[in-house]
Amino acid sequence: MRSQHTRALLHALHTTATLRAICGFATRGDVPAASTFSRAFSECAKRALGTVGHEALGQEHLRTALIGHISRDATAIQGREKPMKKVRQATAPRKKGRPAKGEQREPTGPKRLDVQRGQSADEAIALLPTACDRGIKQNAKGYTETWNGFTLHVDVHDMGLPLSAIVTSASVHESQVAIPLMKLTHGKVTSCSDLMDAAYDAEQIWAPSSALGHVPIIDRHPRGGAVVPMAPHEAQRSNERTASERFNGRLKEAFGGRGVMVRGAGKVMMHLMFGVVALCADQWLKVTVG
Repeated sequence: MRSQHTRALLHALHTTATLRAICGFATRGDVPAASTFSRAFSECAKRALGTVGHEALGQEHLRTALIGHISRDATAIQGREKPMKKVRQATAPRKKGRPAKGEQREPTGPKRLDVQRGQSADEAIALLPTACDRGIKQNAKGYTETWNGFTLHVDVHDMGLPLSAIVTSASVHESQVAIPLMKLTHGKVTSCSDLMDAAYDAEQIWAPSSALGHVPIIDRHPRGGAVVPMAPHEAQRSNERTASERFNGRLKEAFGGRGVMVRGAGKVMMHLMFGVVALCADQWLKVTVG
């Protein structure tokens, strides 16, 4: 059973004895008020208990497993709050073209991907923006999509099991989360290949994947030129990347990813991780029991 609102859950608990028993409430009088549920959810979000529970599942079932490939992807999460306005820092315009002889120009700051290569997963994740804002991306059919809210970035097992998840602001491009995500997953499981679409095609992403002992299989971005085709065996393996797309679809349609009603990145992450844990358990039963 999935309840989008607290009042719907309370109604179900008051009218369904079996659900009350499963949740540990003997009588209707034992069911807490809505305010208590809200405070409990806030405390769970502060302690990131959804992430803790998900990592415990992976530690128990996948720690010693050898995983063929990991599919990496991101999906839009609609927010319920007003998007934050971006404050642009005033910068002096840079001169175009080559510098004149003897002219000294200030060097540009390091890019986020270059900085992330020298950081741990936790350090890189801590610096990612998480406030609700406006995102824009081109979908698989070539149409531009916009949304207010957040972006969920995931690594998915070749059998459809979610391994790692990170929530950022909607405006954060998926490539900006690839390095911390691969480092996070590398610390949990042993895998052979990293499967990513053309949005992740950057030298700063290829190199760390190889450095971790993985085989990066990433669609080449044309960037105005001809697309570089993959080798046949890599192209066949790349087709398995649909595991992450199926995961995103199931999370939204059946496990609450499309009906986020809470506000704030921490609570949004907690809401989504409840769905991730439930989906992980469901998928694990399908894989093991059939």
